[in-house]
Amino acid sequence: MRTDWEKVRRFVLIAALWLSNTIGGETAWAVPNHDGQVWVPLYNQLTLSERFRGWFEVNPRFGDNMSEIDQLLIRPALGYQLTPNLSLWQGYGWITNYQPNFRDEHRLYQELSYRPTLSGLRIFSRTRLEERFVRSTIGVALRAREMLRVDFPIGSEGIWRLVIYDELFVNLNTISRGPQSGFDQNRVFVGIHRTVNALLSFDFGYQNQSINTSGQHLVDKMNHIILFQWFIDWSQL
Repeated sequence: MRTDWEKVRRFVLIAALWLSNTIGGETAWAVPNHDGQVWVPLYNQLTLSERFRGWFEVNPRFGDNMSEIDQLLIRPALGYQLTPNLSLWQGYGWITNYQPNFRDEHRLYQELSYRPTLSGLRIFSRTRLEERFVRSTIGVALRAREMLRVDFPIGSEGIWRLVIYDELFVNLNTISRGPQSGFDQNRVFVGIHRTVNALLSFDFGYQNQSINTSGQHLVDKMNHIILFQWFIDWSQL
């Protein structure tokens, strides 16, 4: 049986290889513009009934080397628990962008979430389809997102966990003066998860965001993000 330290070393090695592939791959594509950012989202979840769940997200993001607000996302959603590990969601998002000029968009999204537990590992798969209504564009932009997250326990109590996840975004169509079909962005996160109590927990770590801004290269913008995200389960009150 592996010790906790052996698990940590294996996790760090996997994370380092993943990040080096993501960040180092830029030389094959282009030299993107880099920015340092801080994201501090707050995720609220509650149980509405035996099957129905509620979700409300407030997600401020600070860019330009963490000096000013870049985005603010507000996302409520209603979920239905199909099985103990599988749920289906319908949500809405209002996204405001502030740099270089103010622009907002409205989104509808559908989501399938799967949360199995294997040998102490917490695995989370999220498949999301978005219908994006972006200001000053013509048409509805469709985007698919797929996230896979794994939490590794540290110690027997499970209060601390190592976290790694990847999320891929792909535009499914092209709209006038808006998103172009194909690769949109990819996010890789490496950090820790801390359970404070039954109500509250958080993630803290580094996230790399590689973006295609419809330039001539696959990746022409890269954000280096300090991510500090909070989770509140109001059902535990």
